[in-house]
Amino acid sequence: MPVAATASTDDVWSRRLGFWHLAEDHPDALAVAESPDGEFTYAALAALAHQTVHALRSRSVPEGATVAVLAPNGVLPIQMTLACQQAGWCLLLVNGYLTAAEVVGILEHSGAAVLVLHQHHRDLLNGETGERIQRLCDVMGVGDVPGAAPLDTLVAEQPAFAPDLRTTGNMMVYSSGTTGAPKGILRPLGGRDPDVALNAMAVFGRAFDFRPFDGPHLVSTAMYHGGSHTYYMGALNVGHSLVIMARFDAEGALELIDRHQVRTAYMVATQFYRLLHLPEETRSKYDVSSLHSVVHSAAPCPETVKRAMFEWWGPVIWETYGGMEGAATIAKPHRWLEKPGTAGRAVRGVTLAIFDEDGNRLGPNETGHIYFKTESGFSYHRDEKLTAEAHRGDMFTIGDIGYLDEDGYLFIQDRAKDMIISGGVNIYPAEVEAVLLQHDAVLDAAVIGIPDEDWGEAVLAIVELREGHGPSEVLEQELLGHCRGHLAAHKRPRRVEFRSCLPRTDAGKLYKRVIRDEYWADAGRSI
Repeated sequence: MPVAATASTDDVWSRRLGFWHLAEDHPDALAVAESPDGEFTYAALAALAHQTVHALRSRSVPEGATVAVLAPNGVLPIQMTLACQQAGWCLLLVNGYLTAAEVVGILEHSGAAVLVLHQHHRDLLNGETGERIQRLCDVMGVGDVPGAAPLDTLVAEQPAFAPDLRTTGNMMVYSSGTTGAPKGILRPLGGRDPDVALNAMAVFGRAFDFRPFDGPHLVSTAMYHGGSHTYYMGALNVGHSLVIMARFDAEGALELIDRHQVRTAYMVATQFYRLLHLPEETRSKYDVSSLHSVVHSAAPCPETVKRAMFEWWGPVIWETYGGMEGAATIAKPHRWLEKPGTAGRAVRGVTLAIFDEDGNRLGPNETGHIYFKTESGFSYHRDEKLTAEAHRGDMFTIGDIGYLDEDGYLFIQDRAKDMIISGGVNIYPAEVEAVLLQHDAVLDAAVIGIPDEDWGEAVLAIVELREGHGPSEVLEQELLGHCRGHLAAHKRPRRVEFRSCLPRTDAGKLYKRVIRDEYWADAGRSI
């Protein structure tokens, strides 16, 4: 999708953007340059989305219905997004790593009318679980899915022209459940003209400097994840072809960046760890100079890790804070370098505030609960009580603690539910984890509070070691000594435990709830 070299930035942005306009104006441009399912032009992907709408309507799926999709990385999540965005359906991308019981729970809670099931997950239809799912919704299979209606066959029989009565749908995302049961977050996006809506969504590109026609965009995180979905669809709406990885592999990502001359990407902090831990001789084989804008979010990135990425990739890394409930801040590369550790300032249309436990608004550099207000709003599906608890007037919180400096830049300390209270003093695990990750032997770290008769909670570090390092008492003492050199006494771990692997989501978030419950079960408490 070439643009004349003499075109100004304003000229480029003045062109019609949004997927549907791009499919009409640039039909032969690549929408997907590489994926497990091959290449797709904008025209081919638009035709596939149109056929999908006709296919589901032939199954009497009404406007407003929730359409759940369980699929690995590939074209199917995009196909179903585009179908829902013009048929008035509510899209629900389901986490592919959930247990069968968790999937059933989400289908039941969401009221999904349809489940589009890729053959990668076909075992879900076995036995009693399959029977429950079949009772809950119309199951349509892609590939070899015994017991499901063959969606791909039905789609192939449909016309490729745009359907009648086109209108945008909504989106529902279930949280990862790292601090409690997954919550259904409903984004009210529907009721607009699809062409106008996706053209308007291209404004997203301005916020992170995703310039029109200036891809490609690397998709290396799980495509069901809300953050990942926002960025790959945002990239597609400004004319960036997508390079989709089946699953993240550090060296594989570098190879794709080099081969496709990738310009934009969305990543999470865990991927940065994996990239930085590659041997120098491996890293130096690949050219990453094409990168222009790489956005990270979802989980905190230790300052040392982010500095190392800046040193390697240059000032191309952007940070954003928020959740599927709404975006709150953006930290541009040069601003982060001026204020290391910041998550940025409030985006246009967002108001930020910090409150204490009693609801008093705090001033600059005072730590408390982070609240923000967005223009669109949200609700937790079928949970008025939880929605109300998250709000303070017209502002809401997603459960994080931090402060605003005198210039209005946000600094996040930790999740409120992860905070350790030892001897009445608040300890933020993220700070301790960042120190542990500075040690050459540490690949990953989780810090939690465990029961302590004298102090209420004691600090425990659980560590995953890098290749070439093994658990030992000597290494434990070395890590404790490392913490003594960087942390105040009350923040230091009492001991270190070693594990072969720490449980993280594809968004890089630790399942601390699961880890904590192991230690609090005998104390009669589950966190």
